[in-house]
Amino acid sequence: MKMMKGKRLALVLMALVALPLLAQQQFTLEDLNFGGTNYRKMIPKNRSLTWWGDQLVRLSGDTCWTVNVTNGKEKVLFTRDKLNQRAGLTADSLKIVAFSRFPYADKPLVLAWDSKDYMLVNFKTGKVEWRQPINYDAQASEWNQQSRATAFVKDDNLYVTDATGNTRQVTSDGSRDLVYGQSVHRNEFGIEGGLFWNPQGTRLAFYRMDQSMVTDYPLITVPELNDSAHVIATPAPEKYPMAGQTSHLVTVGVLDVATGDTVYLKAGDPTDRYFSNISWNPDGNVVYVMEGNRDQNVVDLVAYDALTGNRLNTLYHESHPKYVEPQHPITFLPWDKEKFILWSEKDGYNHLYLYDKAGKQVKQLTSGQWVVMDMLGFDTERQAVIISANADNPIQQNLYRVDVATGQMTRIDEGGKGWHAGRLSASGRYLIDSYQEPDVPRNIAIVDTRKNSQMRYFTAPDPWQGYGVPEYRCGSIKAADDSTDLYYRMVMPVDFDPAKKYPTVVYVYGGPHAHNVDARWHWGSRSWETYMAQRGYLLFILDNRGSENRGRDFEQATFRHLGQVEMQDQMRGVDFLRTLNYVDTARLGVHGWSFGGFMTISLMTNYPDVFKVGVAGGPVIDWKWYEVMYGERYMDTPQDNPDGYAQTSLIHKAKDLKGRLQIIIGLNDPTVVPQHAYSFLKACIAAGTQPDFYVYPGQGHNMMGHQSVHLHERITRYFDDYLK
Repeated sequence: MKMMKGKRLALVLMALVALPLLAQQQFTLEDLNFGGTNYRKMIPKNRSLTWWGDQLVRLSGDTCWTVNVTNGKEKVLFTRDKLNQRAGLTADSLKIVAFSRFPYADKPLVLAWDSKDYMLVNFKTGKVEWRQPINYDAQASEWNQQSRATAFVKDDNLYVTDATGNTRQVTSDGSRDLVYGQSVHRNEFGIEGGLFWNPQGTRLAFYRMDQSMVTDYPLITVPELNDSAHVIATPAPEKYPMAGQTSHLVTVGVLDVATGDTVYLKAGDPTDRYFSNISWNPDGNVVYVMEGNRDQNVVDLVAYDALTGNRLNTLYHESHPKYVEPQHPITFLPWDKEKFILWSEKDGYNHLYLYDKAGKQVKQLTSGQWVVMDMLGFDTERQAVIISANADNPIQQNLYRVDVATGQMTRIDEGGKGWHAGRLSASGRYLIDSYQEPDVPRNIAIVDTRKNSQMRYFTAPDPWQGYGVPEYRCGSIKAADDSTDLYYRMVMPVDFDPAKKYPTVVYVYGGPHAHNVDARWHWGSRSWETYMAQRGYLLFILDNRGSENRGRDFEQATFRHLGQVEMQDQMRGVDFLRTLNYVDTARLGVHGWSFGGFMTISLMTNYPDVFKVGVAGGPVIDWKWYEVMYGERYMDTPQDNPDGYAQTSLIHKAKDLKGRLQIIIGLNDPTVVPQHAYSFLKACIAAGTQPDFYVYPGQGHNMMGHQSVHLHERITRYFDDYLK
């Protein structure tokens, strides 16, 4: 009897020990994918915060609170309903205040909107002090808080509405061929728009892009389901200048809002030139433009008279045998309008330099074998610039104060580890530090930049508590040059057993201006990796040479032969996997999208006996079919680099495909046009190889909304069918 009781007790204890494991919930793609129905509940909670001068404000759908920057205590500033009532608006007028702005540090005005108008509402008096109709059909829009004028683009033409509500049509010849006020050069060189107000809001610089000479790529739009009015697919052509072909012509206009007069900058012949990073001097009468040649190996910072359009002088010149890629406009010091900060990689790393307005370098502000990632603003009292950079660790992002006079650099964020994003108050005295660490979903601290003190304001709970979460590992290996450190992430199978062997998927991107591995939550892991780990896979992700944030030489190692150095580094990752007894190298897969799709097929066809299964999304197949600005920067033209284009093309590699390969594209992809995938399929048919193919009608380069859930289920099933 005693022995029986002991056995029963042991069984009960075993059951209690096993209970947490049994109770662990399983993720679905509806939980993990951004298009999923439960996704918002599964991401780390956040706080919507903004600044009203140096006053921190928290926003929600119906309430705004002030936040005490020393102790985090909150006090209601106003509610949506009371503000509507006091302002004499209808009950549902200001439907949401979560995205409101407080544009004036010294005035109690909130910029909000209803279904018809933008409004500046005095939340102390309840008075609507300004309102302006919203142009919901505008292709682009930019408001100036000083003059309260709005520039917008409709039907490719430029309009300006002044503070009193009077609207002037500035151009009348806009069309698909002639585009005003929108991004040009296909959003390269840091270009994110085409409308640029001077500080006073009295003059507007804008892009004019003539693309009448650019070839149309013949995309189509498939009728929606149950659309009885449209039976036949309709043309949806995209102006797409391919590498080595005729590109568009860009000029920069300047509108004087008071007179309605427009002048164009007298930059000479705009043929085969790039105009980017437009900015203004503090007085609002000089326009600065970064001008580059088509080879992208020379760039000049040029000043123009905004009244006449005359060229004044060249303030800065930079060249490099490979390429120069300006990404940031110059920024004048708020306490000294004779000096500005310029970004450059000229010493091998992205750093800040101080120049005077005559173009003389005063000093280099930051230096070292690390890169400045962002400039958040200035502490005007201490005359310092606040930046984010990876000075502490290549896979971290930290926040720093740099004294402009001395160059002294001080880290000011909380904790020092992880990936920190900052938002600076108006004077630069305070900073919101929102960050993640590998085991921290999200923390938010309020930083006093002058005292270098931090106060924890918010700690997010782990949204994955109670789920079966895999182990996330991070480490480094040597690149194929045997000297450069490359960082990797591994996501281990849930309930990992080192005595077992696991099918392994290499997820890859590998291209410029992107990275996969950093010190964020779970080492920056994509949630699909967790889904796969739950299904018994090991995931391996490596940032090869050519990816971002590691300096010019690291990034430019791939110049003129994209994919080659990247594959060598990825194969070093495979060599590392071979040293791990729990990796089944007979069941090795690879997956990537865009540049990663190109890498996936490159690895599948160059190492056909290594990779058993691959899924390539939106893949580049031949770089001569990619667009001018990106393609020619990294490959030069097909005419100048025929050997490089031949070496990197995957058309002639179709015959080498052995494993199972699925190619997935969006039918309306304007970035990697469908010709890439179609041509590879044609080559495979000729060679007798058998890839699989899937297309998403109506989708572009990425699958939007709930279709992303469908996409990732399809990717998962392909590995389940052929790798597991």
